[in-house]
This record gives sequence, C-alpha cells and structure tokens, in this order.
Amino acid sequence: MKNVPEIFGSMVFNDNVMREKLPKDVYKKLVKTIKNGERLDLELANVVAHAMKEWAIEKGATHFTHWFQPMTGITAEKHTSFITQGEGGSIRMEFTGKELAQGEPDASSFPSGGLRTTFEARGYTAWDPTSYAFIKDNTLCIPTVFCSYGGEALDKKTPLLRSMEVLEKEAKRILKLFGHNDVGRVYTTVGAEQEYFLIDRELYLQRQDLRYCKRTLFGACPPKGQELEDHYFGVIKPRVSEFMKELDNELWKLGIMAKTEHNEVAPGQYELAPEFSITNIAADQNQLMMELMKVIAEKHNLTCILHEKPFAGVNGSGKHNNWSIATDTGMNLLEPGNTPWKNKQFLLFLVAFIKAVDEYQDLLRVTTASASNDHRLGASEAPPAIISIFLGEELTKMLEAFGNSKYKAKDREDMEVGVHYLAKLTKDLTDRNRTSPVAFTGNKFEFRMVGSSLSISGPNIILNTIVAEALSQFADTLEKSSNFEKDLEELIKDTFAKHKRIVYNGNNYSDEWVKEAEKRGLYNLKSMPEVMPHFITKKSVELLTKHKVFTEVEIHSRYEIVLEEYIKVLNIEALTLIDMINKNIIPDSIEYEGALSKIAERKKNLKIKYEVEKDLLNKISDLTKSLSDKLKKFEGYIAEGKKISDVQKSSKFYRDKVLNYMDNEMRPIIDELEKTVSKKYWKLPTYGDMLYSLL
Repeated sequence: MKNVPEIFGSMVFNDNVMREKLPKDVYKKLVKTIKNGERLDLELANVVAHAMKEWAIEKGATHFTHWFQPMTGITAEKHTSFITQGEGGSIRMEFTGKELAQGEPDASSFPSGGLRTTFEARGYTAWDPTSYAFIKDNTLCIPTVFCSYGGEALDKKTPLLRSMEVLEKEAKRILKLFGHNDVGRVYTTVGAEQEYFLIDRELYLQRQDLRYCKRTLFGACPPKGQELEDHYFGVIKPRVSEFMKELDNELWKLGIMAKTEHNEVAPGQYELAPEFSITNIAADQNQLMMELMKVIAEKHNLTCILHEKPFAGVNGSGKHNNWSIATDTGMNLLEPGNTPWKNKQFLLFLVAFIKAVDEYQDLLRVTTASASNDHRLGASEAPPAIISIFLGEELTKMLEAFGNSKYKAKDREDMEVGVHYLAKLTKDLTDRNRTSPVAFTGNKFEFRMVGSSLSISGPNIILNTIVAEALSQFADTLEKSSNFEKDLEELIKDTFAKHKRIVYNGNNYSDEWVKEAEKRGLYNLKSMPEVMPHFITKKSVELLTKHKVFTEVEIHSRYEIVLEEYIKVLNIEALTLIDMINKNIIPDSIEYEGALSKIAERKKNLKIKYEVEKDLLNKISDLTKSLSDKLKKFEGYIAEGKKISDVQKSSKFYRDKVLNYMDNEMRPIIDELEKTVSKKYWKLPTYGDMLYSLL
C-alpha cells in the first residue's frame, strides 16, 4: 500500500486537478456554473473535456462512459473509446464537450414503469458537474443523470438533486429570519455505514439460491450462531484483513473517505463506514463502494453478499443513513451547542424533522421497502417496520419543558471506572438506542431501516423533501410574524406537542412497543405490498409534485417498477427452490435412503437389529414424500400467480401464497432433511460451512 495522502483522490478529476489542468478563466467559469446551477456552455464544455481526456490518458484510461443509476438498483455504463480515425490510417484520441455533456443510452431496456416502450428507445444522460469524474478499470466515468425522451427521470439521481434544491431553498428562508444573510449554500450531508457478509467463493458457487437470489432459501441453523456475541468487534481474520486493505486502497484512490471497519454481530458479517459527504456525492460513492466490495472480494476467492437477510436466524445487514444539514459558512444546523435549550434555531430545525417524520412516516417507510429488506425488518437485531424517533431522555425533557423558566439542564457527569491511574470518562447526557429506526445521535439523525443492498438516494429524497415541507410551513408562519421571538417559541412548543407521538426512547424490539405504537396511531407496514400504496396516496403525490421532486407520472411509474421487481424477485426465488428440490434435495435424500436400505438389508440377513436404519428410512421417506406433495401445490401457485396482471394484486398473491408457502410449508421440511441426511450425501454447503468458512 502506498502513502495514503499520496494516493487519496488520485483517480478523481477533483477540484485540485481542475485548478491545475484548466485555464484560470475556464476554471472560474466552471466553478460558477456548478455553484449557480447554470447550463453548461458548449465552448466551456469543450475545454473541460479536453483537459479531462488528457488527465485520464495520463492515468492509463482508454475509454469513457456516462455512469448513471437507473431504477435497477445498480449502476450502468456504456464504454466508448477515445479513438477517432485520423489521416492515413492513423488515429487520434478525442473527447468533445458534447460527449462530456450528453449521452444516449437505450431507455426502453431499463425499468421505466410504462414511460418507455420497446419502439420508444431514446433516452439521455447528462453530466452532473457537482459530482467529480473518476477513473475505474481504465475508463473515465462521468457521473450523470438519466431521463427519457419526454424529460421524465428514469434514475435515482435526478429526484435526489431536485430534493436537495428544495431543502436548500426552504432552509435559507428560515436562516434569513435568524439573520444569516451570508449563507450561500445549504446542503444535506450523509454518512452511510455499509454492512455486508463475506463467505468463501467456492461454497457460494455451490449454492444455486445464493447465485440467483443472493439469499439462502433454506438451511438449518448451525449449533453455534451469534449467541456468544464473540464475532462482534472481534479480531479481523487475516484473509478478511487482506480484503479490507485492498478495498480501502481502491476506495481512497477514488476519493472515498473509508474510515471505520469491523466485524459485525453475525459470523461472517462486517461493516465499513465512510466520512460524511454532500448527499448526492455520498450516494454515488456508496454505489461505488458496493461495486468494489464485490469485485475485490472475488480477487480474494471470497464473495461479498449485500442481501439484507442472506441467512435466517442471524443478524441481517442494513445501511445506517446518517443525515444532517450544513451550510457553506460552517454551520451544522442539527448541532445543539453547549446550551441547546437556548438554541432556538437548533430546536426549530429539530422539531421540523420530528414533524416531517410524523406526518410522512408511511412515505419514509416506502423508501426502505424491498423484497429483501422485508426479511430483515423486525428480525434479528433490526428495527421493526414501525417508524419512531429516539431523542434521548434529556432532549425529550427539554422539548417538553421548552419555554418553562423552571427547566434546569442536566450537567454532564464524570464516571469513575475503579482504576486510579485511568482518566475520568465524561458521560454523555443520553445513552444510545440501537433499536430505534430513527435516532438522534448528537448532531445528526441515523436512519437505520435502510437495507444494505438499497441505494441511499430513495431515503434521502424523502428525508430532504419532508423536512423542506416542514420548514416551508414554518417560514410561511414566521415571515408574517410581528413578534418573532414570541411566535418562534410558540411554534416550537406547539409543533412538539402535536407530533411527540413519534418520539419513543424505549426498546423498539419489544412486543409492548408494537401495542403502544398502535395506540399512538403509528403505521406498522410489514411488507412491500402493504407499503407501496402509500407512495401514490393523494397526500404523497401532492407533497412530491408541489416541490417538483417527482411529477405524478414519475411517481406512478416508480410504483409500477418496484412492485414488478418485487414480483419478479419472488418468482425467481420460487423457480430456484423448485430447481434445487428436484436436482439436489430429493436426489440427495433418496441416495441416502438407498445406502441405508442396503445396510438394513444386510443386517436383516445377518439377523442383526436394524431399528435405527428403519426409523431413519421412514423419517426420510415421509419427509421426501411430504416435500414432493407440497411441490405440486407450490407449482400450482406459481402458475396461478402468472395469470394476475394487476401489480398490486399480484404482489399480494406472491407474498401470501408463494413466499408464505416457501417459508412456512417447504423450508421446515428441507431444513429437517438437512439435519437428518448424512453429510456424505447432503452435498450442498450448510449454514455452518458458509458462516464459518473464514474463521
């Protein structure tokens, strides 16, 4: 590994490189264009493109691509070489401003929710100059947005950029009321902690369900799971350490501030956390992080699994989305300061967030919905499907007593640990709460429901928009005020009083909380078919169209896309299970039956007792017969599901019939067979094999 400061950002066409490579006047114009959100002039684009190409070639690049994020959940790229025909059979290396600014991928081949048909193929990518270009695999990657011929967003970046502009506009209105006229920009920042599993690649390749579905469709729990909690923060094994070192190295080259890494709770599970970035850049970098995890894992004969619940019975993987608001003057608008009870600006932004989450809890839940994350939420060490906010006791008391002159702030305490030569520890005012879906953690909110495989764009689009709506309403009220201080205090008090039902500082994993949440009128949307209709309600559509984050057409297209994906995922899982039953599970079980039969027959001929073999034969025979019978019924469900054209009805059918039958009728039989059939004959890797393959 090279010197970190030397390699950091070495593959990024960042501000330092632009300052060095571009003429001064061009650099100033480009910075102004980016800052003011102006249209890119073609003459300016030509100069930038030439400098970008020269830099990229110096770094070994031969191709360029518009790098975008369609509704597939992963990134997309079409590589084009710099080669252009020259005179006399020679070639030139060229890259024009037009090629930099705009591309044209096939829009009909990406999910569009009916916006594009096969014969309407034209789509456009447009350079996002706020996100730096970078080099990956000898290719200059240009971050872009992606839209249809009619201008509708077909990607996850465009609505994110729109939501950031909306929040900036409304936050500036509030800041002006507090006298901050020097603020030029307001932006949200995100730090996305990424959880993932690593298993031996050879074992992964033997599991058809992992290859096709990214999760195991069956598997008996091993004798040891995560109950000893000895994997969490444990010593990182050499093979994993080598993977992490190379991953850090490659991320640093791309300017990604990979900061913290450790063993997570489940065996074979790990986490990587970066530093905070401006939200659209954080979203780009998280996509790159997930891609590099997979690529680099293969180099080490490992497989990185980003599915939220690849193994039942142990911790699933999430992506903690740490969200805050900052200004270009250095303020963090969620920083309480030393006297938060006096910091009315902080308290106003705080109650704006509380109001936003309470009023649009269902819309925020939409952003975490997927076929894979449904398995995680509410399971081992994951937040439930109920959205609530953890503030901590002290901040909650402060808001409840706001405006009361008798309120006395709690002082920080020093803590003695009983060893005289150790320094005293300063206790925070409030403990942490790992069970909360949305937790205030000092100067930011940690949204813990986001799934490990999901793009962080979706959650942040909604967080930005709903907070912008709350700030907009506050600004409308306060801008008309004749007594700002009095009306400000009343607004903070009234807002918290109306929306404190969303605040819960207790154990979100408990059954008592589920009952309490129901009393409070909070949503408990457990699966995607329940969740997605909340995306197209009148209330949601009015909010998103009011702020021009989505058009109504874009909202309905996304509704169709995600439900269709849900149905397709469950159908793939069902077909994979059928294939594995027919080609692995039943044949392996029958082969073991054959071996037992021969032993039993020999014992019988020798007049030796063979009750053990007989009992095993009967058990395996009964299980395989039961599985075979259920398989016929299961295939009938799949055939029935294919006839349903309405996506909402189809998604419910696949959840209630196909998925439910797989999990509750077929899986228990297969898991019992795995526990009964000899390892010699059960050829598929077990949970024990996979989860402990790197230890």
